Amino acid sequence: MGSNMALIEIKNLKKYFPFTEGLFFATRKRWLKALDDVSLTVEKGKTRGIVGESGCGKTTLGKTMIRLIEPTSGDILFHGKSIVGLPRSQMMEYRKKMQIIFQDPFSSLDPRMKVRNIIGRPLEIHHMAAGSDKEVIVNNLLDDVGLSPAFNGKYPHELSGGQRQRIAVARALVLNPELIIADEPVTSLDVSLQAQVLLLLKKIQKERQISYVFISHDLSVIRYISDHVSIMYLGKVVEDGETREVYNNPCHPYTKALFYSILIPNPKRRKKHIPLSGEVPSLFNPPPGCRFQTRCPEAKGICRIEEPGVAQQGPNHWVHCHLFL
Repeated sequence: MGSNMALIEIKNLKKYFPFTEGLFFATRKRWLKALDDVSLTVEKGKTRGIVGESGCGKTTLGKTMIRLIEPTSGDILFHGKSIVGLPRSQMMEYRKKMQIIFQDPFSSLDPRMKVRNIIGRPLEIHHMAAGSDKEVIVNNLLDDVGLSPAFNGKYPHELSGGQRQRIAVARALVLNPELIIADEPVTSLDVSLQAQVLLLLKKIQKERQISYVFISHDLSVIRYISDHVSIMYLGKVVEDGETREVYNNPCHPYTKALFYSILIPNPKRRKKHIPLSGEVPSLFNPPPGCRFQTRCPEAKGICRIEEPGVAQQGPNHWVHCHLFL
């Protein structure tokens, strides 16, 4: 599933978080398997959507891709070069090329800093601009995200939710990155503001040829913004491919259940809902075989024993399911 146009490529990525049990004395060490053998690529100038239920590992994947969280194992290739294990001094150069937009713009912006400093501080850290040069760059970015230079002197609490998220976008853009991780960037906004921010992100991508990893649980947003989509369940990718192919022909039972739950204005066009029974298993102790087998209405004996491989369902469409092997 690699590509000659890959900007960033993830190979067999794992992230296990250690936990110790015991009130006063640590008696037992356990591992929360947030990511377990995830592989995917993000092409230059394209958007990779990551979708799944809460707790499936979407945010952990985004943060691990740019090493805000260190992977347990696996490899991360940026322009074909591994960035896993690079020391801080060498990672600084890559930090300019990989930025992130967090879900909540209020908590991700320093309440003690004015807008000019929030956006301009990365330029100082990376010794790219200072003084009047920095001011010009900040003003141009404010214009790019639809705000005037009058916002320079404002604090985050003086801005609306949509304005704060535009500031967060401007801060992510200030170093001219090649990749932006957008972690639920419109979830906290109302519908009209969501549309404005999505249009802004698409406009910026077209102008600057930036690649996005867009993380969301909103299937309609993912369909609109993404070129490729990865469906995640319990730390694993269960289906992957071009967005149009996956949405028009969902194969994995979990993907079908997600997509058939989307509300459609015309009830006659709605597909039959696929009910999911049982509880979502714990990431501390995921089930053997296919992780979805405890809730899957089509599970077979082999699903409970052997982890599924990958089956190709189209030129750019793959599914991890025994039903297709």
